[in-house]
Amino acid sequence: MKFNLIQKDISSSARAATLTTDHGIIETPIFMPVGTAATVKGVHQRELKQDVQPDIILGNTYHLYLRPGTEILKQAGGLHRFMNWSGPILTDSGGYQVYSLSSNRKIKEEGVTFKSHIDGSLHFFSPERAVEIQREIGGDIIMAFDECTPYPCDYDYAKKSMQMTHRWLDRCIAHDKKIPFEYDYRQSFFPIVQGSVYKDLRKESADYIASKEAPGNAIGGLSVGEPAEEMYAMTETVCDRLPEDKPRYLMGVGTPINILENIALGIDMFDCVMPTRNARNGMLFTVEGTINIKNKKWENDFSPIDTAAYCYVDTDYSKAYLRHLFTVNEMLGKQIATLHNLSFYLWLVREARKHILEGDFCLWKNQMCRQMDKRL
Repeated sequence: MKFNLIQKDISSSARAATLTTDHGIIETPIFMPVGTAATVKGVHQRELKQDVQPDIILGNTYHLYLRPGTEILKQAGGLHRFMNWSGPILTDSGGYQVYSLSSNRKIKEEGVTFKSHIDGSLHFFSPERAVEIQREIGGDIIMAFDECTPYPCDYDYAKKSMQMTHRWLDRCIAHDKKIPFEYDYRQSFFPIVQGSVYKDLRKESADYIASKEAPGNAIGGLSVGEPAEEMYAMTETVCDRLPEDKPRYLMGVGTPINILENIALGIDMFDCVMPTRNARNGMLFTVEGTINIKNKKWENDFSPIDTAAYCYVDTDYSKAYLRHLFTVNEMLGKQIATLHNLSFYLWLVREARKHILEGDFCLWKNQMCRQMDKRL
């Protein structure tokens, strides 16, 4: 993997770069649609390629491990071939699911024992096994196995968890070097900074992660309920200490405003289920603010859903029609809304890149955040 830093913004830490993998080039800043179970929910691969056009998508290790299972994925030739996606893929390590399954898992130094949310069966993820599973899934970028601490989290627990995450990282790195690649392309390994919302822990973790000289670095444990100001403070602290010549990935973030503010702090890569999950519940993101398409106010509004440059399907349908589809629970409504939100998120990060290159990112960002912070 090769990271090429093209330009930094003159008024912030925002940067435009390219990230080259064996499955294609990623232009950053970038948003990665989440393909939890070998699909971005509600979107055909054809629509994803032709309409949304993401440079990279994300696969979920925990869910793919349970279903369809890595044996099926290996027989298919890896996740790319299984889901007919030829572009880059990033896989998480399962660490976030460890966090979210708090009532159904036990964490020890050796790893994590957890119950499947599907049938209650017991499974075990160690740092080594997490690397092996991601080899078998076949993502271009794979992640270290970590513990994502909850919010709020007391200092002592956050420190012990961070230190264990660091020990797990060393085991991941050692195992990653031992085992061969499963398919005919290379995988790049990213460690993850932890430390909750404690500045000294975040500094310590960022320094430890940076010392590993990995191809890229991630920041985890944010967007788990903390105020946005805490997220930004931790992101700024960490970005000040991570190397400039490596991509920085903020995991699980976030709203359109969160994304722009974190780009300004030096983040290159994002993922979040928000555009797809919110779409399925009738919330649309636009330049002018958010729309709850289920509201009665749209019942006889026959104007297009949106007419902005990022809209690929929105001019074909009215707000009244989309509201009707949600009212009758027609799945086409969720599909249209999902395509809209994903298109908006990808447009947003590409516009951010354009304004970084043009030298007016901060002015544009501030205007966009004011506009988007409305409910229509």
